[in-house]
Amino acid sequence: MRSLAAFLLLAFSFSANAQIDYLLDWEAVGEEATGYLVDLVRIDSSNPPGNETRVVEYLQNVFARAGIESEIFALDPDRANLVVRYRGNGSKRPILIMGHTDVVGVQAENWSEAPFGGARNNGYVWGRGTLDDKDNVTAGLIVMLLLNRLNVEMDRDVIFLAESGEEGTPEVGITFMVENHWDKIAAEYAIAEGGNTEIRDGQVHSLSIETTEKVPRRAKLVATGTAGHGSVPRVDNAVTMLAEAVAKLGRWDTPIRLNETTRAYFQRMAETSEGDAAFRYANVENPEYQQEISAWFRINDPYLYSNLRTTVVPTILDAGFRRNVIPSKAEAMLDIRMLPDEDVDAFYEQMAAIIDNPAIEIVPERVYRPFAAPSEIDNKMFQAIEEVASRLYPKSNTVPFMSTAATDMAQLRAKGVDAYGIGPARTREEMNSRFGAHSDDERIAEESLQEMTRFLWEVVLQIGAAQE
Repeated sequence: MRSLAAFLLLAFSFSANAQIDYLLDWEAVGEEATGYLVDLVRIDSSNPPGNETRVVEYLQNVFARAGIESEIFALDPDRANLVVRYRGNGSKRPILIMGHTDVVGVQAENWSEAPFGGARNNGYVWGRGTLDDKDNVTAGLIVMLLLNRLNVEMDRDVIFLAESGEEGTPEVGITFMVENHWDKIAAEYAIAEGGNTEIRDGQVHSLSIETTEKVPRRAKLVATGTAGHGSVPRVDNAVTMLAEAVAKLGRWDTPIRLNETTRAYFQRMAETSEGDAAFRYANVENPEYQQEISAWFRINDPYLYSNLRTTVVPTILDAGFRRNVIPSKAEAMLDIRMLPDEDVDAFYEQMAAIIDNPAIEIVPERVYRPFAAPSEIDNKMFQAIEEVASRLYPKSNTVPFMSTAATDMAQLRAKGVDAYGIGPARTREEMNSRFGAHSDDERIAEESLQEMTRFLWEVVLQIGAAQE
């Protein structure tokens, strides 16, 4: 059984609310967190099929050894969700901290390290889920353990949710919990994945806190032509037509359009940056420089390129069954990430105009996440996040952020919960490298896991600790 050393030194904080500050041995906390993350990575919970119950059983055992009760809820017995509640005095509404236990699949032959080996190399933990999202599961686990070890007096209940199905099947996870067990997770505020903490020149420069996110609106292109012998070229070859359509959409520079969140992000980043970076942030809406800046982002910072617009990314091609047969049908999957207020029908009409081929049909997939208004940035929760960030990283800048991906906070926001995404500290180069989430060499720095865990702990205390 893992344990922490030297964690019981108490001191009064000099913050405005004069709450008690627990001065922990964060190196010991970080080592414990790393150990749990390694264990979690070694549990293959690829979705499909998920098998998240294996992760839930592991977590339940950890909590049980600490004398902490937990509850399991499952629509599918192999895809369970775990809820743990630390009870406060009830004078304020609860806070929910959550992480999802499923991960995307892998092509193991493309990895430098075994994707489910949990290797510790050069200060990193390597493996699927280290960034998405077993790091957040680990941080939440540690926070719950610490609250119990230290017997912290809280004004709020703290709820931990380890949820299944985030990677495309939320009906077994957050949707199931919201629709069937809302009383177990209902909260005023929530913290989960989706944010970024950027390192510049060796120190934290900015914390991008996710307050809204794009909406996944995947669609399939279906090209229909005439089947025939591969020795006879045809103008209506389904493969050729599909390839042309995919190429057009893959090169399509969709219009730049900022919203309240992204405008605030770029304005704040411009104010705290220098040189060319500050110029780009300040002029993303300037017609004179917009095209040049967009082109620079597309090559050098794809993440921010995506942040400016609705994006269309081809991901899967499916055509043919023999080398010498022209197929009558060819299909391509498009991962479309729409801005929250995008006119869906109008956008599909634009896509059809770009393709300009009546032999190709656009077939939208089902929508499995709701649209939800952005979380507030002028409330006590965001203020608590800013206060903790300024205390831990005095030279940093906290900014609201729109995630280019999708998270299960969408379902929470649709229920009226102000939800905020955090993330481990990485350089911009690392964020755009092959070491990111869903990549072939996903990894997290052990130091960043420790710092993210500490950040979550400090925010939970800042927003929830008893004020007496």
